[in-house]
Order: sequence, then C-alpha cells, then structure tokens
Amino acid sequence: MASWHNILVLLFLLAMPKSHGVEDKVKVSLYYEALCPYCSNFIVNQLGKALFQWNLISIVDLKMVPWGNTQFAPNNDWICQHGPDECVIDIVEACAIDLLPQPGLRFKLIECIEDLNLQGRHGEWKSCMNTLKIYPNPIMDCYQSRKGVDLELQFADETLKLNPPHRFVPWVLVNNHPLQEDYQNFLAYICKAYKGGSKIQACAQHVLDTNSFKEANSSGVCFRSENEQTIPFSYNFQLNT
Repeated sequence: MASWHNILVLLFLLAMPKSHGVEDKVKVSLYYEALCPYCSNFIVNQLGKALFQWNLISIVDLKMVPWGNTQFAPNNDWICQHGPDECVIDIVEACAIDLLPQPGLRFKLIECIEDLNLQGRHGEWKSCMNTLKIYPNPIMDCYQSRKGVDLELQFADETLKLNPPHRFVPWVLVNNHPLQEDYQNFLAYICKAYKGGSKIQACAQHVLDTNSFKEANSSGVCFRSENEQTIPFSYNFQLNT
C-alpha cells in the first residue's frame, strides 16, 4: 500500500508545473534614463510586452538602472540629459525599484511613468501610483530625502563601472553581455541564453539571427556624447516636482 502511495505522490510531483529557479533565469540588465524617448519606447512597447504579455518574466531576472547619460558637475550637482525633471524621475524610479518588492508592480509603475513621457505628460508621474493603487507615502518620502539621492548614486556608480562603457541608452545586457546596437533583438538573446528545461512559447517564435546587427543612429538611442542640457540639478533642497 505504501509503495502505491509513493508512486502516486511521485506522479503528482512530476505533473506539477516546474518553477524556474534563480539559477535557470537569464539576467537582463537595462541601463536607461527616464526621459529619453527611446528608453521610454523600449520599456513600454518592447520590454514590457515581452516580459508580461509573452510571460518571459518567468525565465528572466530583470535589473533596471535609471541613471543613463547623467553627468556630474564640478560641484557634484547632476546634469541630466533631458533636464532637471529627468533627474527627479530617475530618483522616483530608483525609489520604486528599492521599495516595491513585487517585480511586476515595480515594472508597471515605471512603465506607466515612461508611457506618460511618450505622451509628453511626464509631469503627471504621481498619477501612476493612484492608477496602480500603490500607497504613495514611502516612495514620496524616499524621493524627497537623502535616501533617494543615495540610491541614484549607487546606480551612477554601477553605470560608470560598465565594461565596456555604455555609449548610449537604452543599454541592454543579457547575462552580462552588452547587446550594444542590437539591443532591440533582446528577445532572441534571452531565448538563446536560457538553459532551463521548460519550453518557452515566445522563444519558439524568435531565433537569433547573427546577421541582424544594426548600426545605431540618432533615431533609436540617446547618445552619451549628446547632452542636451547644461542646467544642473541640485538635491540640496526639497523636491517639489
């Protein structure tokens, strides 16, 4: 009797859907800045679709790093490529990454803010917390305090240590391999890197074409060398954006 019980338990366990362990997941890192329209487009129309509509999040360990092409002024103020508003929203998104434990909710908040940017409405970013029913106080307290600044400085340090250095954003890494100009082909790289045993439907439709490398141009990325702003952002005051 016990042997039949053991067999039934074994069959039950084998029939259960397999979860993807951390060791099976593909590491995807996105280095970006909040108001670069090409970063916004990538997050809203490409990355979000692949991760959540096609369920690639089940095999991906996603890291988002909002600093991008921001530069330090001589007095350690920041010069963000798209102005001081971008510095503020980078901090907001850094706080969301730190404070929201659920990867899906964290991404949805950033996606909502980036979608507003595509609509020319980035100043309405606070509405995204209401839309997603996120209690706003922790994020608001973070972005208006030294904590938010320190989170951004950590992302700055990580971005500046990239090897090779990033030349533009969005800058995408798959298992620490920089895709560089071929970042829009990220899905194929993820599928190629995945070594787990489960079949991923999205991957069956995307085979890596090694000849798909495309030269980047100003219509698809925000170059590090093309800083549009010289207005410094000082965090030594209360943020009210």
